[in-house]
Amino acid sequence: MYKCLICKKEIPKIEGKVICPYCGSRILVKVRPKVIKRVQAR
Repeated sequence: MYKCLICKKEIPKIEGKVICPYCGSRILVKVRPKVIKRVQAR
């Protein structure tokens, strides 16, 4: 899952060139999952 920084729309999959299919921007960021990992220290 990727997100365009210009139009703020989410793009599920990038095929071929890295370009937003909605606005044509080439500035995309990968959306990170909202899972928080907790690790106990010793």
